[in-house]
Amino acid sequence: MNKKEKVLVAMSGGIDSSVAAMLLHDQGYEVIGITMKTWDYSTSGGARKTTGCCSLDDINDARALAVNMGFHHIILDIREEFGDYIIDNFVEEYLAGRTPNPCVLCNTHIKWDALLRRADQLGCKYIATGHYAQVRNENGRYIISKGKDESKDQSYVLWGLTQESLSRTLFPLGGFEKHEIRKMAFDRGYQELSKKSESFEICFVPDNDYRGFLKRKVEGLEERVKGGNFVDTAGNILGKHQGYPFYTIGQRKGLELAFGDPRFVIKIDAQKNEVVLGTKEDLNCKEVFVKKPNLSKYAKIEGEMEVISKIRYKDKGANSLISTLPDGRLKIVFFEHVQGVAPGQSAVFYEGNDLIGGGFIDGGN
Repeated sequence: MNKKEKVLVAMSGGIDSSVAAMLLHDQGYEVIGITMKTWDYSTSGGARKTTGCCSLDDINDARALAVNMGFHHIILDIREEFGDYIIDNFVEEYLAGRTPNPCVLCNTHIKWDALLRRADQLGCKYIATGHYAQVRNENGRYIISKGKDESKDQSYVLWGLTQESLSRTLFPLGGFEKHEIRKMAFDRGYQELSKKSESFEICFVPDNDYRGFLKRKVEGLEERVKGGNFVDTAGNILGKHQGYPFYTIGQRKGLELAFGDPRFVIKIDAQKNEVVLGTKEDLNCKEVFVKKPNLSKYAKIEGEMEVISKIRYKDKGANSLISTLPDGRLKIVFFEHVQGVAPGQSAVFYEGNDLIGGGFIDGGN
């Protein structure tokens, strides 16, 4: 069989990226595997878990599979670049009272850029990942759509990819469901790989304790932010909090205050060192503003467009209208109230299964 073009496959050592490499190898592509070391567990502090990426075991697993299948594998150390951009932004966003989206930033500004640069050096026409998503070319635009397995769909974290990046990207798993991927690995004799668990944590917060990470990362943080006030929507003081960066919009547990009815974090004011508490109804929001938008299906939004908008990764989405504001931001008007709008998170728009684009939530009301 004649080899197709070269493709550089991002391999984390997990089942999805491993099977993605297998599929492309079977299809005749000249596969080169690459494992990007973004973070060193030994510097993270906290309790280490074995389910994250970037561990030595995962790197060895990726290399072993490549050797077994007969294609090249390289390791790319991007810890410095990753730390300077992703981790610094993560800390800065929490200190500004927002909730960051590190996986979106990493895909957009670190992983894809790093992959494409190395692909050019190696003469690879394409790059590929194990994301559950699909991409196609239609009317001169590269369009991302949801993966076949909606329970695993990862299009939400890909909204920031440029047309240039998408023109060279393959998503081999987009047309499969997760159980099919596990079966493929098992049938090929990779029984341990087929059972490998997945990581749902941020890679540099392997114990899933972002508060502990912030405390370890920012010297003296607790002293700087503790002692601020919990207030209600009228500004009345309800008590003292432990530090505004340690709370998130919609949080109910861990407030350490007793009320007659449930109270939720509805706003975080970093300048005043205040955390505003309210009822569940106070979380209701009809309008959301989105900054730094990136569009894929269309070059621009003309007038008002009816879409499904998602304001968090596991959000099922809600009917809404989006329009472009004079300052370049997008405005979302939901048909019905949504809850838990958190500045700093991503708002992502769909037309059917197609990703229109997305941006970072700038605020809502």
